[in-house]
Amino acid sequence: MEQITPIELYINSQKQIDTSPTPVPPAVTETIDEQKVQIIENAQTFFREEIAESHKQNTEKLRHLKEFNLNPFLDKYKANFLTGDNSAISMAKALVYPRILGTSINTTFGTKLQKFCSSVLEGYASTTTGIDIEFIDTIDGRRKYCQIKAGPNTINKDDVKTIDDHFQGIKKLARTNNLSIGLNDLVVGVFYGQPEELSTHYKRIEQTYPVYVGKDFWYHLTGDENFYKVLTDAIGDVASEYDGSKLIDSVIMDLAAEISKEFGMDV
Repeated sequence: MEQITPIELYINSQKQIDTSPTPVPPAVTETIDEQKVQIIENAQTFFREEIAESHKQNTEKLRHLKEFNLNPFLDKYKANFLTGDNSAISMAKALVYPRILGTSINTTFGTKLQKFCSSVLEGYASTTTGIDIEFIDTIDGRRKYCQIKAGPNTINKDDVKTIDDHFQGIKKLARTNNLSIGLNDLVVGVFYGQPEELSTHYKRIEQTYPVYVGKDFWYHLTGDENFYKVLTDAIGDVASEYDGSKLIDSVIMDLAAEISKEFGMDV
């Protein structure tokens, strides 16, 4: 049975659903659909070329002890807790797994966020200082000046001031050029997450500016309530292309050999 990709599912679903009370001109509909499909395709390419490749490269580096900050009080405990013994290979697993499944991939996504904006959301790129993207909000029809963040816990208290400073700059620019920009037109967009997951730092921002998070952000951007799921499913399709198990096993064995030599332990 031929497998249908998320892009094909998305296009087919849009052909079957008409939620407009009045007909939308075909040219406009086609343009909107093309933008959505382009976002999906750009996101898949970005994940392959930027996230997956960087993840593999960062995993390769973990073959050597110098890549880790060892804790002699906890390393053997974590190995035993994980596998039931504190052999060199168990210690290697306890060191490698958190890095490849947590710190490494999350850091990669965060550091490449600006590139995500410029490549995946290239059609919305802003030339305004401090603003990542600009778009016409499909809910209220107004132009939004948006600063992009990765997830609901990815900013600190210093970022709150930086975000506000950038928005203050936009308000000054609007007054100078007699532009109509309201507080609700200055927004923070968070790629993934739920509103209830937003950190206290985002809550501080919300006291002054709207924060669009996860499904809500992509809905305001595209006008499609289901686009967030379509997009994450499409990236999930790319993820299924990668099986890192052999690479991980190889890295763990090399690291275990180095641990064994360094501490005189059995592998």
